[in-house]
Amino acid sequence: MEDKKDIYILAIESSCDETAAAVVKNGREVLSNIISSQIDLHTLYGGVVPEIASRKHIEAIDGVITRALQEAGLTLDEVDAIGVTYGPGLVGALLVGLAEAKALAFAANKPLIGVHHIEGHICANYIENKDFEPPYMALVVSGGHSHLVFVSDYGKYEILGRTRDDAAGEAYDKVARAIGMGYPGGPKIDAAAKKGNPEAVKFPRVFLEEDSYDFSFSGLKSAVLNYVNKQKMMEAEINPEDIAASFQQSVVEVLVSKTIKAAKDRHVSKIALAGGVASNSALRDQMRLACEKEGFQLSIPSPILCTDNAAMIGCAAYYEYLAGVRDGLDLNANPSLKLGER
Repeated sequence: MEDKKDIYILAIESSCDETAAAVVKNGREVLSNIISSQIDLHTLYGGVVPEIASRKHIEAIDGVITRALQEAGLTLDEVDAIGVTYGPGLVGALLVGLAEAKALAFAANKPLIGVHHIEGHICANYIENKDFEPPYMALVVSGGHSHLVFVSDYGKYEILGRTRDDAAGEAYDKVARAIGMGYPGGPKIDAAAKKGNPEAVKFPRVFLEEDSYDFSFSGLKSAVLNYVNKQKMMEAEINPEDIAASFQQSVVEVLVSKTIKAAKDRHVSKIALAGGVASNSALRDQMRLACEKEGFQLSIPSPILCTDNAAMIGCAAYYEYLAGVRDGLDLNANPSLKLGER
């Protein structure tokens, strides 16, 4: 029997404020994963400034790709395809990565594969967990997304629930700002919550209708802001660490319980976490405990693979490549691309 040829994917990710490139072998083996972050720059403005992000991607992208190929010990001619995020994300930022990927694909005569950013986050679970495969329930939580996704097979996604207003990460950023912690909110609230009492303030848990898998964090965010304002008006003490811990507990409880319910309802035995907020320590710990109690196998990528990176895009592109997906040079950025659409 003839040995199967190894497939090498050069992947590019530029959907927000990380310029990233990676080389991935056979979907699960990362040969290089280079990330150039702009976080320090955007911290000055209290959030990502799209125009600045785009300009910084232009400055960084060639160097990041060169380093990714060097670290992998490959030339552009030796890769089999080029995978690139084409949505969702900031349109200017997406266009930089996409234009670069198209130019390389054209110059080196390589297939171009457009990858959905959220699909990339879900596929991050295959990189370290070599035996992990569909079907499973995925909870995707990031700055712009809160999705419960039933993954029936590679590349087959059914969104069971999504946020109706603020995404979890967005709520973290807004609450962090309100209690004087600044940007980025997620890591700062996570760190502060470790020193606070999660029972200190009783914030609402929003479960919506009984059979709903959707999320809503806008009311919780408002409850935190109202609490802070009320304390200020009464000149009462405000303990940011207690507020952070109580807010985080409210978010995590809803995320964990809805994920477990969805996994039971779909009769799957596996659960995966994905997205930037999946690096949150309270969510990781409580999801782990719930899965142990209920008998689910849990996959959580390392924090570096939860935040935006190109290795996850390379992994997703590999499974698209196997499925015969090839995109033309007319592929355009789609800032509001829905999961499961092409």
